[in-house]
Amino acid sequence: MKPLQCVALVAVLIQSLSVVDAGARDGKNAYRVLTAIAGEAANNDTTTLKVDRLDASIDTIVPANATMERVATGFTWVEGPIWIPAGYLLFAEITSNSIRKLTPDGTVSIFMQPSGYRGSVPYGGKEPGSNGMTLDRSGRLTVAGHAHRDVWRLESLDPKGQVTVLADSFEGKKLNSPNDLVYKSDGSLYFTDPPYGLPTQGDSDPIKQLQVNGVYRIPMAFDQKPGAAPARDQLQLLIKDLPRPNGIAFSPDEKFLYVDNSQPKKLWMRYRVKEDGTLTDAKVFYDATSDARPGGPDGMKVDRKGNVYSTGPGGVWIFSPEGRALGTILLPERASNVNWGGADRKTLYITASSSIYRVTLKVPGI
Repeated sequence: MKPLQCVALVAVLIQSLSVVDAGARDGKNAYRVLTAIAGEAANNDTTTLKVDRLDASIDTIVPANATMERVATGFTWVEGPIWIPAGYLLFAEITSNSIRKLTPDGTVSIFMQPSGYRGSVPYGGKEPGSNGMTLDRSGRLTVAGHAHRDVWRLESLDPKGQVTVLADSFEGKKLNSPNDLVYKSDGSLYFTDPPYGLPTQGDSDPIKQLQVNGVYRIPMAFDQKPGAAPARDQLQLLIKDLPRPNGIAFSPDEKFLYVDNSQPKKLWMRYRVKEDGTLTDAKVFYDATSDARPGGPDGMKVDRKGNVYSTGPGGVWIFSPEGRALGTILLPERASNVNWGGADRKTLYITASSSIYRVTLKVPGI
């Protein structure tokens, strides 16, 4: 194809894409093909960052002339971003049951597929893949298995490397669908377990075995030997009264654990962490239930000053350590998760319905 013809074709595709709801998750093949092709031309779109400023102190976090860059698009539902120190981002494309690799120039490739459900019969739900990801202090990738209903660790950054399952059941019953997770500096691992990775995503799903949608702790996850079976008798249920626990993060000093709840109430909770790693003193950190904009509390991270960043109604919410809403980074589509990247950890990567965005802020993340 001649260069001018190629340019014309891309222009037509982008114009056609404008009539499609970028946040749609209906899985139609035509939409997938169109966004996959036009997405290549749409990468690296840079726009002025739109912020709903609720407190003057937001200016110490968000630069005055900040921009937001869309570095990749054409997906259906993306989640779980994690920056790899070698200089790239991994993220989950849940509906395609894959973990993908994004380089800073916007190049996307398959890192692992399947990443979640591995059954021999059709899954029957819309989210068969894995979900949240984090690194332990040795740099090993740890993954919320979501539709695979476990938490697992990759012993090297080789997608075909050895996998160690850290948790898969509680008191003899299969976990629901681990969603997001965070390590404490002592090597223990905390994770949320709502039913979103089950075929119906509901509490009455036929394969759901646990009555509770819990938050759990694996006491010595870091020390589990590669390939060893999960220490099932040591798994601790810490929180059992949240209908839909989702995002999870520690304060910088690890005195507090933040857990948000997606439905029916849009809540961010704060718990005091006891010396033995269990939790106490549950408090509502922030309640956004009355906010009717698209999106709910989901992925969550913290910066070095203790400010909390979480996807929520309208985009990415930023809270002070005291629970004061400072502002919201507004997005054109429903946001799912965030994480820090770049050598200085000041680049905030945001996963949304069909795209990956990034913005450079003033305060580095942890």
